[in-house]
Amino acid sequence: MNEINQIVSDIKAKNLKPIYFLMGEEPYYIDKISDFIEETVLNESEKGFNQIVMYGRDTSVEEIVASAKRFPMMAEHQVLIVKEAQDLSRNIEKLVAYADNPQPTTVLVFNYKYKTLDKRKKLYKSIQKTGLLFESKKLYENQVADWIRRVLGGKNYQVEPKAAQMLVEFLGTDLSKINNELEKLITVLPENTIVNPSHIEENIGISKDFNNFELRKAIGEKDVVKANRIINYFTQNPKNNPLVMTISLLNSFFTQLLIYHSLQDKSKNSVAKSLGVNPYFVNDYVSASKNYPLRKVSQIISFIRDADVKSKGVGTSQLSHGDILKELVFKILH
Repeated sequence: MNEINQIVSDIKAKNLKPIYFLMGEEPYYIDKISDFIEETVLNESEKGFNQIVMYGRDTSVEEIVASAKRFPMMAEHQVLIVKEAQDLSRNIEKLVAYADNPQPTTVLVFNYKYKTLDKRKKLYKSIQKTGLLFESKKLYENQVADWIRRVLGGKNYQVEPKAAQMLVEFLGTDLSKINNELEKLITVLPENTIVNPSHIEENIGISKDFNNFELRKAIGEKDVVKANRIINYFTQNPKNNPLVMTISLLNSFFTQLLIYHSLQDKSKNSVAKSLGVNPYFVNDYVSASKNYPLRKVSQIISFIRDADVKSKGVGTSQLSHGDILKELVFKILH
């Protein structure tokens, strides 16, 4: 975040680089920085003649360089944004000559999503000297809830840990998708609201009672009735509750529980740090550890892996995803 804030501050101060090469697995920040450049570097009267958007699949490196060498008209800079630049990956090294000697009045932006430049090659080193390289890395799942808290905090909202976790477990780690849902919340909830599970259910459509978070909690507490009620709901609503996600989250939970059993220091903060979870959730692991000793946890991880194989149609094509989930939960609880 500090790196992004610095980039934005420099752009606001008109401390511009001739090349911005935005790359990496997480497209959210690539789009944010690119959009900020597109919206703020030139004023509206300058954009008509001096702002160009090109797309990687429809152009070539040679055409981009030719446009980048053009001088601005009645403005200090021209802005050239290449979206979906990853489509140029086979020939991107042809940019080296321009990167060595870029046009100082051009702001050339590459949105190079889901890929990165090879650090060993000349283009990476050239842009490092004359421009700006930014790698947008995918957040780990245990980092996303904190990201949600920061985003909402910046807009004068707070969020309960359970509500943030519901979003993570339903939407995964796709920041753009999560941000879209947060924007929905902001439009309907007044400032200074503390976002809770009911807000998530009412405005985003994630059930506060029937979700993977509640299933994990019910299993951890060995609440057989509640766990079965949730998996029956999942079976009836498979599109909103894909088995692959449930298996992944259960695997994460019991892997973390395995780590918990091995910890010498079981204080709340130490456990939270070791497991990569919010301290709010530590009691869930304390409770589950009493219900599932180390040997049982190891056995359950084996059950989960077996269910994962079955869900991919290996060896048991006749079992539905609902039946696979019911079988797995039964084995875990008994």
